[in-house]
Amino acid sequence: MNAPKYQRVLLKISGEVLAGDQGYGIDPKVIDAVSTEIKDIHDLGVEVAVVIGGGNIFRGLAASAGGMERSSADYMGMLATVLNALALQNALERKGVFTRVQSAIEMRQLAESYIRRRAIRHLEKKRVVIFAGGTGNPYFSTDTAAALRAMEIGAQVILKGTKVDGIYDADPMKHPKAKRYDELTFFQVIEKDLRVMDSTAVTLCMDHSLPLIVFNLKENGNIKRIILGQKIGTIVRKALKPIVS
Repeated sequence: MNAPKYQRVLLKISGEVLAGDQGYGIDPKVIDAVSTEIKDIHDLGVEVAVVIGGGNIFRGLAASAGGMERSSADYMGMLATVLNALALQNALERKGVFTRVQSAIEMRQLAESYIRRRAIRHLEKKRVVIFAGGTGNPYFSTDTAAALRAMEIGAQVILKGTKVDGIYDADPMKHPKAKRYDELTFFQVIEKDLRVMDSTAVTLCMDHSLPLIVFNLKENGNIKRIILGQKIGTIVRKALKPIVS
């Protein structure tokens, strides 16, 4: 078997993925499948950190559009990410994987407070670290939290698991003829307004040359394939590699 291409990764999971076909809440089958995927790469010796969204339970931006004060709505969304983090922790530990949940919002009875050095130490001890609570601040998405945490812990790549198999020039669910990209630069993502992550997250990754791979989390084995160096989904870099003839 090939050696892992990456030794430390940050996996970003959208809350909507955890809802499965039911559209809301946490689907036990999905959370079990995701935990199995994480265990598979953890067993290869890869250090894994996870950031989970909360859109399957509460989406702050949508609530804000409905008239709720934005800061309050965003804090409620952060609490939703804690529910998802605890569900993933439970699923992983039932499979024998040691984990720690670190929250940007202090809640000592449920999770550790986020401390960068402690998170890195957990990773070095081969514990899966699940980051909850976003950045701890309103007006910032969990995509931004993923980019920030990835840089803080020294991750080599962000793996963004979604419902589709990469980045398209239009929504493939609505436009069957949408074109999928194999590779993009962060500047192209911004220029084409592809909205794979919010602009703050994209800019952070671009400024710090942190690659992003967008892939279909629902297809079994995809995370392991990426870790072993297979071309899955769409990779976004600061600059595309030159083609050698």
